[in-house]
Amino acid sequence: MKDCLSFTLMILLLACGDARKGAERSAVEREQYRPLIHFTPQKAWMNDPNGMVYLNGTYHLFYQYYPDSTVWGPMHWGHATSKDLLHWEHQPVALYPDSLGYIFSGSAVVDAANTSGFGKDGKAPLVAVFTQHDPKGEKQGKTDFQNQSIAFSFDAGKTWTKYAGNPVLKNPGIKDFRDPKVSWNDDVKKWIMTLATKDRITFYSSPDLKSWTKESEFGANVGAHGGVWECPDLFPLNYEGKKHWVLLVNLNPGGPNGGSATQYFVGSFDGHAFKPYQTDTRWADYGPDEYAGVTWSNTGDRKIFLGWMSNWQYAQVVPTKTWRSAMTIPRDIRLEKVGDKYFLASKPVDELSAIAEKPLVFQNVDANDKRIANMKLSGAARLDLNAAKAESFSITLLNDKGQKVVIGYDKVSNQYYIDRTASGKVSFEKSFAAKHLARRLSTKDELNLTLVIDVASVELFADNGLTVMTEIFFPDEDYSHVNLQSTGSFALTSLSYAKLKAGR
Repeated sequence: MKDCLSFTLMILLLACGDARKGAERSAVEREQYRPLIHFTPQKAWMNDPNGMVYLNGTYHLFYQYYPDSTVWGPMHWGHATSKDLLHWEHQPVALYPDSLGYIFSGSAVVDAANTSGFGKDGKAPLVAVFTQHDPKGEKQGKTDFQNQSIAFSFDAGKTWTKYAGNPVLKNPGIKDFRDPKVSWNDDVKKWIMTLATKDRITFYSSPDLKSWTKESEFGANVGAHGGVWECPDLFPLNYEGKKHWVLLVNLNPGGPNGGSATQYFVGSFDGHAFKPYQTDTRWADYGPDEYAGVTWSNTGDRKIFLGWMSNWQYAQVVPTKTWRSAMTIPRDIRLEKVGDKYFLASKPVDELSAIAEKPLVFQNVDANDKRIANMKLSGAARLDLNAAKAESFSITLLNDKGQKVVIGYDKVSNQYYIDRTASGKVSFEKSFAAKHLARRLSTKDELNLTLVIDVASVELFADNGLTVMTEIFFPDEDYSHVNLQSTGSFALTSLSYAKLKAGR
């Protein structure tokens, strides 16, 4: 076993390196609060991730975008591409508003069999399916101002042709009728559209992406209903060789810690109706700052999740200047079983290791009512902690001004928490300064925790991703230390800390 004080000293000596030079360099190279490893627009407003598709070795991210302001406005689809989910190349705006309305959220698919008939010269089209929101109809008090349209591309989403027959799915008179997530269902040989319709999900099917038939509805009396249901996603995941279906439903407001959040259900889907195994409310992320989370299409058995890293309670007033909002770290998601229930679990994508510098790794560390470690923070970092037994502890991100974010686990209440009440700039919205809580779902004695830290955010993945929390913050100067403390006897089997090189 290592002595606590000598362990702290080793961390200080080894983690410093050129931290001061790195901090100075990063402050010059980037705008305040601009993330180092999370995707952000070059300028202006961004919200929901849209149309995420993997094509010919490239990940495509489309997103809700208003290029003329740092607050929400007439929606376009922005576009960026990446080979590794971390380094992104900005592309020209993909879709612009037209006479049918703004371009709201949706999805994109590779029509490999050319079911749409858009293909030419043997080349499969990329087809985008999206909501068009008519602001004039909304202003006139109509109920059918949101409809579903499609567009197709042959140059990997750089240019698009909108279908002359738009809209392909007309509104039956539902005020909230939006955010189509489309996927091919091989069991029924049809495209399935998962659509948010007021306070529930409606499933539609189509043989060709042009003509759609209503199949069923789900959710009127289950799950959280504190606000409107939005941005759904339906996909299969295997657990021990058996296929199960996961339905993501984003909700605004009504999240577990206020404002917007992503809930989910696990069950079966026969190409017609979704049937949940249980109807209790589950959250993909318990923090306040993950919303509109959906998955990439065309990735095979691997499912990669991405969310908008903000909250509608304050997204338009956060203290960034030329841009607003970032995306979460992409996450690999899977199913885990606790007792007789299936839960969604997630972890940062393995690609994150490519931007990690050589980690400091320590094993078998005992601590009793003391600071365990004080690590230098310069930009972005990853911390991985493993303990044989779950005990209370805290991890504090702080700067020389005394501003801080406290992350931890409280054994008495069996809850993880993130406290940003003293994090820096908090007065821009009355509910921003708060301590947020998430119940520990694991029933095992051992505890593990991963933190992905950026200059203005932290993402917590506990117990192999059963509990996830995302939090943003705005200190007056970058946090420069990470302090790990226990409130009692806390035996660490391992601790790893690595600086993360700039991605984005």
